[in-house]
Amino acid sequence: MKAYRPWTPDQPYLLPPNPRDWLPEGHLAPFLLEVVESLDLSAIECAIHEKDPRGERPYHPRMMLALLLYGYCTGTFSSRKIERKTYEDVAFRFLAGGEHPDFSTICTFRRVHLAAIDGLFVQVVQVSRRVGLAKLGHISLDGTKVSANASKHKAMSYERMVADEVRLRDEIAQLLARAEHQDADDDKRLGPREPELDLPAELRRRTERLARIQVAKAALEQEARKARAAQLREQGLRASRAAERATEDATRERAVARAAARGAAADSLVPPAPSASKRADDLPTHTPKVTRAGLPHAKAQRNFTDSDSKIMERGGEFVQGYNCHAAVDGDSQIIVAQGASNQPPDTHYLVPMLERVRATTGALPAVMSVDAGFWAPSNASWCEERGVDAYISTQRQRHGAATPTEAEVLPDEPALTPQQRMRRKVASPEGQKIYRRRKCIPEPVFGQIKQAMGFRRFSMRGMAKAGGEWSLVCTSHNLRKLWRARLAGVQVSFEG
Repeated sequence: MKAYRPWTPDQPYLLPPNPRDWLPEGHLAPFLLEVVESLDLSAIECAIHEKDPRGERPYHPRMMLALLLYGYCTGTFSSRKIERKTYEDVAFRFLAGGEHPDFSTICTFRRVHLAAIDGLFVQVVQVSRRVGLAKLGHISLDGTKVSANASKHKAMSYERMVADEVRLRDEIAQLLARAEHQDADDDKRLGPREPELDLPAELRRRTERLARIQVAKAALEQEARKARAAQLREQGLRASRAAERATEDATRERAVARAAARGAAADSLVPPAPSASKRADDLPTHTPKVTRAGLPHAKAQRNFTDSDSKIMERGGEFVQGYNCHAAVDGDSQIIVAQGASNQPPDTHYLVPMLERVRATTGALPAVMSVDAGFWAPSNASWCEERGVDAYISTQRQRHGAATPTEAEVLPDEPALTPQQRMRRKVASPEGQKIYRRRKCIPEPVFGQIKQAMGFRRFSMRGMAKAGGEWSLVCTSHNLRKLWRARLAGVQVSFEG
């Protein structure tokens, strides 16, 4: 009979083993440990040291960050699963150094230090720039819809909120009337001094639902008032500019009166507040449709679970989620800028995302390609003024259809409008060569994030937390790219 190799799973060690020997050469876990040891975690450490020094000693922040990064790199996003893997998974045990933080500690660390973790994205991109992986020669920007930690069936339109509020008030009144009759019958049967019965569960359920609807309805109405006030103030600003340009006194007086009326109407809806300075890289947010009276449109919706998330179209279906964007370097698929917001259309994301590219890397890209969802004449002129060679499709194309040639776009007419100029630029031989690369720059990145890493749904609720988690996902993607580059022979160093 053939002899087997020795197998002694219960054999004790004479000397303690080195945990690194349990992992194969070139494994991701030691690479992440090197990364975490070199990152600047002063923001996290300052927040920890601000707490009362008494009490239980906290886990080391670098160990907690290493567990989170490795979890997101390998598709383990649940804090409960991360805790379990510190017992069962060799790589997690190696990163934890034999410690086993419970899931609530992991979840709290991620939630409390999410803003500081967001800043690590910039550090990783700067490392990519230093080793020559993110060259900014050609970047492509695109967005993808990611499901929120909420169900679309928990969203309700303003029209239904109004109807359900009336219905629930009537049902509560009927239940209270029935309860009074029941109390009278009980007094006759048991006596007037017997203890009262508990409020029926049916009545309590309707009361709680009515309260939730009223809160959501009030919040939606407040959003609508702000949106309508912003519209009126914008109209007033345009009227003021028209008054400055007017040459006739009558025209100027009408424009001034119109500006004053719009301003007064806006102040009646929402009192003027000290305007916070809007940053150039602030992403657009969803604005509900409103009526002239400042009320929400009948179809305006709000989700009871995650009020910041919105219903968006994704691949022919509707999901409750966020619109997540990434600016990807064409040479290495390194994400050089990222962001998540709740506005479905992509048009107003182009300028803020390019500003984030500049803030992260210190420069704008030489060439940029984006699909038709980002087209706007103002976007094209913004790129032209700042020296970005932009290739923006001006109309959606059927999947798999060939890009029209320059002659097919404008065979006889000169390109006069910005849209015509951009169409001719994209349809030129050089433009087709550049624009065809767009489909192989950001799309594979989203595929790697959703399929290889398994990130398809946010774990936390609220736009700020969703944005922080998306930053954590993009940081993990970049670390995987750096790890693969080192395996391929690139000298990836985190020193300096």
